[in-house]
Amino acid sequence: MPFVTDDLRRAASSLSQFRRNAVSPHHERFSFPFFSGTYFSYRKIDVLRVAAIAKAASDSPSYLDVGCGYGDFLKRIREHVKNAEGLEKDAGIFYGLGVEKPDYIRIADAHWIDKKYDMVFVGWMEPGQDFRDPVAKNTDVIVTTLDQGISLAAEFDGHGFGRVARWRTPSWEDVNTEVMNRYYTKMPDERRKELAKMRGVHNLWYVYARPSAASRVRKALEAQLAGEDPRDRYGFEEVLDECGFGYLQTLESDAREPLWRVSFD
Repeated sequence: MPFVTDDLRRAASSLSQFRRNAVSPHHERFSFPFFSGTYFSYRKIDVLRVAAIAKAASDSPSYLDVGCGYGDFLKRIREHVKNAEGLEKDAGIFYGLGVEKPDYIRIADAHWIDKKYDMVFVGWMEPGQDFRDPVAKNTDVIVTTLDQGISLAAEFDGHGFGRVARWRTPSWEDVNTEVMNRYYTKMPDERRKELAKMRGVHNLWYVYARPSAASRVRKALEAQLAGEDPRDRYGFEEVLDECGFGYLQTLESDAREPLWRVSFD
């Protein structure tokens, strides 16, 4: 659904007010993900993993980020994949607020993808939307983030793809709840700690490939993991650590697997 300009302006005004009282300049990416972040939380290791997967498909990969919004994650990818492009269907998010649209972001509906890409990244799919068919038709490699209970149409099993690997990260809501409880309420510490024990992690990263590309993708991801260094990071990652969403941390409420640990299918 396209955004209403008045709603965008009200939200932007709320962000300006939040900035005046923010404890950290990094909090807004979790409290206002539409403007300042993404609907999934990520670290630099996520960017490097996705870039490595793209490069497994081609030495100079063509890359499309579907539903990229203002391009927060896409900008990080472009530091490693120069030809990366974005697709955003709602022009109003730029023109309604006078925000300059980068040349590498195209305004179009994902149902009308008109060329092949070495890799497609699906970071967000609105509830009720399903553009798996045009995505699957135009690539051999897909990485998607799945917000449990919302973006259920982001799974590509049965579209000629097999799942190669997966890992879990917090959604922006997971982090924002802890940020708000920790820094912007008068909640007693003991109460906050009790609530933290019940939190979950609701964002899944799935790596898909057609059979012809699956082996290359897996080997590239394995090689990336072998040299992975969580100390090579973005500044905002300190918020994830402070809020109890550390690299390879296991949550009390869900001990199935540590955060950011890759499992291969």
